[in-house]
Amino acid sequence: MAELNRLSVNEFHKAEKQELVIVLDNIRSQSNTGSVFRTSDAYRIQKLFLCGITAVPPHREIQKTALGATESVAWEYFENTVDCIHQLKADGYYIISIEQTQQSIPLNTFSPNPNQKLAIVLGNEINGISEEVLSASDICIELPQFGTKHSLNISVCAGIVIWELSKAFF
Repeated sequence: MAELNRLSVNEFHKAEKQELVIVLDNIRSQSNTGSVFRTSDAYRIQKLFLCGITAVPPHREIQKTALGATESVAWEYFENTVDCIHQLKADGYYIISIEQTQQSIPLNTFSPNPNQKLAIVLGNEINGISEEVLSASDICIELPQFGTKHSLNISVCAGIVIWELSKAFF
């Protein structure tokens, strides 16, 4: 671990985190949830918000992909995603829904304010982000795609977006 310059769980808890949180809106797959935990650990995300039907730790399927990240990454559960969004807005977060909409902009054209706290919302694998959550969001961003499919797996999408928004932090 020392050679890899990895933090222990205690060091992770004390380390500076990005002003970035992730909101999972009704994610069906516990594997996706675990993968987002793992990516959140890798990029020192402030906190995960698990909403609606999204499973919460401890859960065997989450643990399989999280590989212990549920111990390092802070998380909180909300029964209703809109309640979570309202709380984040009250706490000064800029709400970014990752969804293809008429008003969405490509990720590569988005330039966040470096002093702004950001919340990324990722939606259900089948139905996407609810209309109510989209309406409460400050912006919708999409990932440009060039193949026959028009969506990415939640965990893949989270990795791309977190990496892109993390560049300024690291």
